[in-house]
Amino acid sequence: MKTINSDEKIGEWLIRAEAMSLADVEIVLKEQREGNESLFGIIAMEMGLIDPEMLLAFAEIKGL
Repeated sequence: MKTINSDEKIGEWLIRAEAMSLADVEIVLKEQREGNESLFGIIAMEMGLIDPEMLLAFAEIKGL
């Protein structure tokens, strides 16, 4: 599993970990801009772009 820089956002990490493409990240960000107030990882998971394990891995590595 890839390490996380202290100021790295989840979308950046997912791209670097090759778990999401830039296009996928942009889809999630567009969803947020259009009013979805959920966290990035939750939206990505609900859209089927990442699995729950990937979201948990980010949280664990980030220390959340």
